[in-house]
Order: sequence, then structure tokens, then C-alpha cells
Amino acid sequence: MRTYSDPQEFAHRTVLVRSDLNVPMDGTTITDTGRILASAGTIRQLAEAGARVIVMSHLGRPKGEPDPQYSLAPVAAELASVIGRDVAFAADTVGPEAKAKAGALADGEVLLLENLRFNPGETSKDDAEREAFAAELASLAEVFVSDGFGVVHRKQASVYDVAALLQHYAGSLVRAEVEVSDRLLNSPRRPFSVVLGGSKVSDKLGVIDNLIDRADHLLIGGGMVFTFLAALGHDIGSSLVETDRIDDVKGYLERSRNGGATIHLPSDIVMAASFSADAEHWVRPVDALESTPAGADALGLDIGPDTAVAYAEVIASSATVFWNGPMGVFEFPAFAQGTKTVAESLTATGDPDRLTVVGGGDSAAAVRALGFSDSDFGHISTGGGASLEYLEGRTLPGLVALG
Repeated sequence: MRTYSDPQEFAHRTVLVRSDLNVPMDGTTITDTGRILASAGTIRQLAEAGARVIVMSHLGRPKGEPDPQYSLAPVAAELASVIGRDVAFAADTVGPEAKAKAGALADGEVLLLENLRFNPGETSKDDAEREAFAAELASLAEVFVSDGFGVVHRKQASVYDVAALLQHYAGSLVRAEVEVSDRLLNSPRRPFSVVLGGSKVSDKLGVIDNLIDRADHLLIGGGMVFTFLAALGHDIGSSLVETDRIDDVKGYLERSRNGGATIHLPSDIVMAASFSADAEHWVRPVDALESTPAGADALGLDIGPDTAVAYAEVIASSATVFWNGPMGVFEFPAFAQGTKTVAESLTATGDPDRLTVVGGGDSAAAVRALGFSDSDFGHISTGGGASLEYLEGRTLPGLVALG
């Protein structure tokens, strides 16, 4: 992966930066600025070095044409506030306004292009269409810096094809993400614990498969836990379960018994009468999940308090921790305690060399929503999907392009 050591080498040159500014929005209001804050370092660094910086990103999933609800205009204003300098905005990606504003940039100035996915060429499966759009993007600049780790697992024009057309480098954010991921995979200090949650076990099969023989502990929570409990023969009420993955789960439990990482499962669950914030709810041991007034209609929405304490003890005693996926429906206060307890255990700082990694996506959103700051953890990834695929051992197109 090609990197740069001194941003001064880009002074007086136009640099096209692929960032990941795909932030959650409520109308025109940004509800979590985490990805902007993470991306700001490279952008600010290049601008301060005297580069002419053109930033590009996507937002949401527009269908290959302009859609006002996915405009990056609000992001331009927030980015300007974060980096402490003006950010011009082009209301198109490679059209007349983008070309005019790119051509008028002076040293140290920053321009943000409109949402890349307003152009069908960005995500096209047709190589020629994607390459044509990449050529238009590349024509705006002299150098390409890839700094959107959250999209390096996508073979898209601004991630993969542009790198073939311009002198290219990994930005500081991508470098940091890769260094942390390599450390998790290849040289973790031990004990090494992996905490996995979220709704579906199918989303985590690759990570479990690749880490079960590398980690010391696998702690399972979230909706995915019920597939594990079902595999062990427990009644789980109306809780989420992937019956087609039960055999996979049984295989992992067998690998754990035969010398793989110790798999930790809940001893108790917070069961609820319905999926709602104000649902009546009860704590039940895993061998009696249906023993609620709601009976078999009850569903699990969080790990129980005894489980949360037990998980926290394992995590606090670990030298390396990777966490991806909330322990419950953290958006509902009544079912957020498991996630909060796990997050708190990651923030323990008794060991200055301890590495705690929050694996992006819902996990990053959860810790911020629950009042934690990014600095409370060793590293918060900006790429949930990319982070998982890296830890699965997959080849990521956006990183291959930087070779």
C-alpha cells in the first residue's frame, strides 16, 4: 500500500481525496459527526501543506441520480467548521460547476463535490461505465489520496478505478485503520477478546470463522445470540433466530470445545412483551426465557444484568478487545444497559498498552448515543463493513488499488 510521509510534497498540486462522509441525517441535520471528525485530519493536513484539495464522498443510497435528501451541502458546512477553513461546494460531481470550482482553487483551498452516487457510474457493475466516470473525476486533479476506509471494500469508481489513473496514496485515516486491523489479526496482546453483537449471526460468520482460532474469547450478544441458544436447545420465545445458520453455529461451538476461543453466551436475557421502547419486560435465565406473562410471545431485546457483568469482567481483563455490534436494542433506554456496560468495560485504562477497538457501524453509533466520546477507546473504526471484511481475511478492492 503506497503511503506518503510528508504532505508538503503535494504543495501547489491538486489532490483528489476520497473520504467517507456518509453521516446519518435527520432532514438536513447531521445527527452523528463521527465520520467527518475522522476524515478531517487528512483534509486539514493537505490544505495546510498548500495542496488544492478536492474532497469527494457519497451519502446514503440515491439511485444514480440527484436526490435533494442526499445532498452533501450540509456536510460541507460542518466540514468547514471542523477543519477551521472555508469549504467550497459544487452542486454536481463532474459537471460544469465542479470543473469551474476545481479549476479556480488556490493553494490551501478545499472543495467538496456533490454526492458521488448521484452519478450511476460510481456504483456501476459495468467496468466501462465505472471507468468512464472515474476518468472524469481524475481529470479534476493530479494526485489521488484514498482516505475513506468505510468504502475500501467496494469496487467503485472513486475507490478503485480512480487509483489506476492518478498517482495515488493511502491517507492517514486508511493507514491507521489498516495498522489497527493488522495488529488485531496478526499480533494482538493477550488475552484477546472479540465481542460480537447485532441482529444477525449471518453478518458475523466470516469474522467468527477467521478469529475463532486467533482469539482467546468470543463473547456473543445482540439478536444473534438466539441462534446460538437455539442451537443448544433452549426455547427462545419469539426472539430473532436464523434457523438456516444453526448448523454453522453448532460447528463453531464444536471448534471452541476443540481448542478454539472460548465462546461466552448469556446466562440471562431481558425479555419483552413487544418490540417497543415502553414494552413491559422481564429478566429471565436462558433456560426459562418463556416464563414471562407474555409466554412464548416474549422476545429478547438485551443481554441480562448478570451476563453484562460477566462479559465486563472478561473484557476488563483482556489486553486486546475488538467489539462489533450492540448487545441489545440500545436505541430503547430500557434495553441499552448491556451495551452500556460492555462499552464501559472497554474504557478501563489500567494498562496503557491495552488496545480497545470499536468496529464502526452500529457499535460506533451506540457508544456515542450512550454518551461516550471517541477518546474513551483506543480506536473507533469508521468502516463497519470494511472492518469486518478485513478481519474476515478478505481482499479489499480499494486497498488492492493502492498497491
